[in-house]
Amino acid sequence: MKQRVITATILVAIAVVLFLLPTSIAKYAIAVGVSIIAALAYKETLGLTESHKPYPNIIKVLGFICMEMMVFNSINASYIYNGASFIAIGLTILLLVIPSIFDKKGKYTTKEAFYLIGSTLMIGIFFNLLMLIFNANKWLLLYLLLIATMTDTFAMLIGCLIGKHKLIPDVSPKKSVEGSIAGSLVGTIIASIYYYNIITSNINIIVLVLMTLTLSILGQLGDLFFSKIKRENDIKDFSNLMPGHGGILDRFDSMTFILYGYIIIINIINLIK
Repeated sequence: MKQRVITATILVAIAVVLFLLPTSIAKYAIAVGVSIIAALAYKETLGLTESHKPYPNIIKVLGFICMEMMVFNSINASYIYNGASFIAIGLTILLLVIPSIFDKKGKYTTKEAFYLIGSTLMIGIFFNLLMLIFNANKWLLLYLLLIATMTDTFAMLIGCLIGKHKLIPDVSPKKSVEGSIAGSLVGTIIASIYYYNIITSNINIIVLVLMTLTLSILGQLGDLFFSKIKRENDIKDFSNLMPGHGGILDRFDSMTFILYGYIIIINIINLIK
């Protein structure tokens, strides 16, 4: 518990500094930090030996290059939601598929190629979105972080206090239906109030609440998805990078689904307008 508190304190302190710095300065620190964090997250996916065979070193290097290309693609786009381009996505797919054609020893089969493509795109685009949103409006990113943290915190607290019915015990034995409902309700209320008062009040309250609730539910599904990956690979954490908190993917599990969900929802809203 002591290690967990110390690590959390350090992470919060770093986040506070980044949010208080002028965006013109912070965006460079974010770029360097995200590049490193994305690489560490990618390394964690490559270490899941039950999900795929060990990759040849040359394929690992190629994968890292493609992933970082996705991360930094169009991060200075004039429109916040114009992120990774079809050029970058198509190039990534081709570069990671073609080597499997010439595999003669079964070390890099098409199955491994598809797994690597999925990991590369999922992680690369996620961190690309992270930088896009921060550069456009760091307080919007805080709204998304609030959804993830408040939902997770209150789901755990209420689940421990009154949780009786298991949510999906085969995936995450400690999560309860009561905790899940309470987490989404509290997370939705807190994040919606923050959005309306800090970001903009020029939004329909019902739309805001429904969007926030949807993102909260997606966050819990993201948590469960990454928990299932760990269960399938018989591991407790993706790595021991952060004492008491596990690895990068352990911390960004719910945020991954929340960011993807937000981009989808906001684009649908913009199309309807």
